[in-house]
Amino acid sequence: MNNTAKKFFAGLALTAAVTTTAFVSDSFIGQAAAAQAVQEAGMVTKNGGAGWSWISSDEKYGKFFSPANVKIVAQSNGVATRISAWLKTLFSPAGAKETIDNYEINSQIPDPSQLAYTLSLVEVCPQERTIEYVQENFYDKNGTSIWQKIYEPRTVKEINSQAFDEDFYAVLVDHIFRHGEVARQKAEDRWITLWSATMPDKSKTDVIADTTTMRLRGDNIIYWEWSETKDAAGNIIEVKFSKKAVNLPQGTYKTMACRSWDTKDGWKDVTGGLDGTYREIKKGTQAEKGLARLRAFSKGYTYWLNRYRTDMPPVPKTK
Repeated sequence: MNNTAKKFFAGLALTAAVTTTAFVSDSFIGQAAAAQAVQEAGMVTKNGGAGWSWISSDEKYGKFFSPANVKIVAQSNGVATRISAWLKTLFSPAGAKETIDNYEINSQIPDPSQLAYTLSLVEVCPQERTIEYVQENFYDKNGTSIWQKIYEPRTVKEINSQAFDEDFYAVLVDHIFRHGEVARQKAEDRWITLWSATMPDKSKTDVIADTTTMRLRGDNIIYWEWSETKDAAGNIIEVKFSKKAVNLPQGTYKTMACRSWDTKDGWKDVTGGLDGTYREIKKGTQAEKGLARLRAFSKGYTYWLNRYRTDMPPVPKTK
């Protein structure tokens, strides 16, 4: 993965904010670089109080979890399938305002300076890479409850590079399994290049895959993929962020979810238009190069791809 891509992905957590709306602007790399500079200039405190362990901070949010309250609530064949935990989020004034706006609770909390932190009860499913919010409690600086939300039905979020909850998810899963979820999330080689091609008109497409999301289900490797096309002048003109399943022996694939961006329409969720059909990866195409890369990865990282599986013997914990 090149340095430009590294800088871009390092800034996604900030640019995505609480929701997954509009994290792309005219200058992706400039936006990411600005996010990094802000992180260094002034982050939310790392002190979450007694009983809370720090996870991460930026200029808007400080994230913590309670180790004493991380519990396995369901398992299969000795493998945890559901993990319960309490989370704490501290807010800067900007983070508080952004959260209130995203939750559309301006009438309940008209003054963002009132909101100091939230406590959230969640459940995590490592096999599906999801986090479910059970309830959230909003407090002022004195610890007085100012708003509460009970999720019925629960809100389920899949964890990928765009998820605000990614840091929470990685720490909670590592707390139980210790398989290196946090390390892989922050690794230099988190994103691997599947293929890169320059067209006759000098436009260029790069396709990279997020190894943190990779897992095997039968013969299928499931992962999230980022495809980015630039014109001859180096301007980004199209992006696709897709969840894919690739059948490694058969050389077929299907797209399970997708959001696309272009200069005309901005971001669109195009998942509804997918038919779930497996398609052949044709020989001699760029996609075949990606298939070869995935096959090689599956041979070299069997341990990683089979973590948390319930149909195999549990993988030993790392120290």
